[in-house]
Amino acid sequence: MVDRATGHITALHLPAFDPAVSEVVWFRDYAAYCGIATTARNGGLVAVVAELGAHKAVVQKVIGQWPQPNAPHPVCATSKWQRTPMRATIQPTGAQPMTFDVVGLSSLVEEGDSEATE
Repeated sequence: MVDRATGHITALHLPAFDPAVSEVVWFRDYAAYCGIATTARNGGLVAVVAELGAHKAVVQKVIGQWPQPNAPHPVCATSKWQRTPMRATIQPTGAQPMTFDVVGLSSLVEEGDSEATE
């Protein structure tokens, strides 16, 4: 991140992000992507919605095993954001999309909605 007034550069930390798995798509102060969680309890391929400057992801939901034999590339399609209501749609390649409504510092999983527009 670059501060436009001072030119100061700050490295961003995105929980569970791996550039080999998916791209990050930004909307305002939020990022949506697929990542890899390495914890024993909640490890695997995860869908992530993270807020800039927050230490913990707003959403981190396990969506598959990792590593996967013969994993497709990319593992997840590019995430899509919708403005109103603010929501992110994350879709693993060959699987159903998941939509997350972003409300303040929390996110709700919206069931049954597989379409999102920009």
